[in-house]
Amino acid sequence: MEGQTIRTKRRLRVSYAQKLFLLATLPLVLAVAAITVLVANQSRQLAQREIAALEGQLIAAKKDELKNYISLARTAYASVYGRALPDDEAAKEKVIQILAAMLYGQDGYFFVYDYDGNNLVSPRQTEFINRNWAGLEDPAGTPVVDRLIEMARTGGGYHTYQWTKPSTGETAQMVSYVVGLQDWRWAVGTGIFIDDALETVAAARAQTRARVQKTFLWIVVITISALLLVFLSGLFINIRERRLADAKLKQLTQRIFDTQEEERGRVARELHDSISQILVGVRYTLELARRRLATGDARTGDSLDKGIASLNGAIQEVRRISRDLRPGVLDDLGVGPALKSLCDEFQTRTGIDTDFETVVFRNRLDQEAKIALYRIAQEALTNIERHSGASKVTLKVRGDKAGAMLRIEDNGRGIVATRDGQPDSGGLGLRNMQERMEQLDGTLRILSSRNGTMIEARVPLTHMLPPEDQTKASA
Repeated sequence: MEGQTIRTKRRLRVSYAQKLFLLATLPLVLAVAAITVLVANQSRQLAQREIAALEGQLIAAKKDELKNYISLARTAYASVYGRALPDDEAAKEKVIQILAAMLYGQDGYFFVYDYDGNNLVSPRQTEFINRNWAGLEDPAGTPVVDRLIEMARTGGGYHTYQWTKPSTGETAQMVSYVVGLQDWRWAVGTGIFIDDALETVAAARAQTRARVQKTFLWIVVITISALLLVFLSGLFINIRERRLADAKLKQLTQRIFDTQEEERGRVARELHDSISQILVGVRYTLELARRRLATGDARTGDSLDKGIASLNGAIQEVRRISRDLRPGVLDDLGVGPALKSLCDEFQTRTGIDTDFETVVFRNRLDQEAKIALYRIAQEALTNIERHSGASKVTLKVRGDKAGAMLRIEDNGRGIVATRDGQPDSGGLGLRNMQERMEQLDGTLRILSSRNGTMIEARVPLTHMLPPEDQTKASA
């Protein structure tokens, strides 16, 4: 069960590449989503305004058309109505005949209601004639006849309601314009169906929705393309970085092998050039002492003394090689005495004047920092001995608020500069120094000129241990 839980956690764990991809794509997705919502809302609002304006224009055109029809009707019955009295039945019949004959289009006609709600004219729907329609409502519950009579009493106006189309028998929206003949108490009007205008508006609304959806689709396509491009770019960069990392790893592995081979070669040369020669000399001295002992020569003791002295020299040489590989004083006394011993041995071996300056550490360095500073000093002194031709070397080590600092200066010929004027750090020794400092999160600074070279290594405060007295007190 625990193993399954661990495997599940590993599956849910986000890798560095996935984190980088999410970091690159999440703001893009959020921005595109916000832009999409904003564009969709603005497009929808603009389309609604345009459609509302179109609908208003179409209905206004219909209303103007109705006014023109009413004007034609007034012209037709004006001569009769103008001369008639309120109770002139013959004139009324004449006007009814005139309005009943005025048809236009498939569904256009004039209607007349008296103020009591009785229908007097309805040529396309004759079943309405001579019947009272007061209180009539359309399927939506909108009053029809009562509202038309009310408008006619006040002088006239427009009224919109649902009505049956004479040509098809279907219910559609209708706009009517009505005027009042006050002497006869008539409401005269005509209506026009606006279903064609509403269909035009609906088509425009559908086209607008289609455009918004198409715009949204294009945004989604562009977003997916951008995400795909980001993914492919990240994949390309990841592959490239992996190849570079593999190449650097191979170079580092090769450098480690080279370092090992160089160290083995150095130890082999040390053993061959010093220990081996000394031991060969001891062998010859002991063989000489044996022959002299066999012949009773009095110089046998001299040969033995010489062999013992040579063995002492071999022992000292073994100790020196061992100290170069791993100085015991570094573990026993610390970095200060180890560097002091290294400088003394360097001055004795090379004859180069070497000054060692140090300040007592308030804090102690951890093991990694001690080894790193010692190896950097050892590598620097080796380079000075082999390449600089210096006559004076100064080595300083101290601790401060920022950590520990090691500085090595000489008056030699300097390090060969690259084209950009910086010291050439291509050598294995300088690269090793740099890598040691990088592992400690420290810094390595190299300044070189014809008058000498300065190498400064700084170890951060994180590699400093508390003072021994403070550690003991806390314990």
